[in-house]
Amino acid sequence: FRFIGIGQGRAAWLHRFAIIPKLTQRFNERNAFRADAKTNRGSMAKLKAKAPATTPVKKTTTTKKTATTAKPVAKKTTSSKAAAVKKSTATAKAPPAKKTAAAPKAKKSEVAYKLNVGDKVPNFTGASTSGSSLDHATHSKKALVLYFYPKDNTPGCTLEGQDFRKLYKQFKAAGCEIVGVSQDSIASHSRFKSKCDFPFELLSDENGSVCKAFDVIQTKSMYGRDFEGIERSTFLIKNGVIKNEWRKVKVNGHAAEVLNAVKAL
Repeated sequence: FRFIGIGQGRAAWLHRFAIIPKLTQRFNERNAFRADAKTNRGSMAKLKAKAPATTPVKKTTTTKKTATTAKPVAKKTTSSKAAAVKKSTATAKAPPAKKTAAAPKAKKSEVAYKLNVGDKVPNFTGASTSGSSLDHATHSKKALVLYFYPKDNTPGCTLEGQDFRKLYKQFKAAGCEIVGVSQDSIASHSRFKSKCDFPFELLSDENGSVCKAFDVIQTKSMYGRDFEGIERSTFLIKNGVIKNEWRKVKVNGHAAEVLNAVKAL
């Protein structure tokens, strides 16, 4: 106890509480462990000295070769997979076959009208807004513009009548009279004339005899439905002969074109 710095009085006190025995036991165990470790180290050194020297095993080149030969096989498989993927994508992205252009539909043949330029004016008569009947001989001594239109108070027919109204004085100066014809009644014609202030007369052809004589009743279509009606047409008549005709008339500029033809007579 003097070695570890403990006096006898204090040692007696420690021994009394069983502390000294524990310390001595741990001290003896430590010394025994150190002695065992020394003996173990010595025996291991002797075993190492007696064991023969072993050379490290070199890796054979065959393994490397097999490894190197295995690589191209993997590349081939990947290339084959890539080719398969390309083929599948090519087939998937292939554009659809173009449809062959359908042959154009044959155009309808032009209508062969029964009345043409140079023909004699057919005999006709009908009630007019003047209060008297009008026939083919009424204006035989001067030029006559006979224009057929589908219906009173419609936009195109109103515009066409207004254009003739604007140029009426020039027609009169050129020695020409104007008469409008449709299948509306005299009462409808009178309202239409008064509303638009037409200076010329309108002829009522309710039974369609005049329209048929000039061959202006034609098959028309509207909203997918075919029907027969008046085809907008104009005839320039002089001395009982048709000098000029306009079929399937487009309203814009038509009145001026007819006036030019009257002046050229």
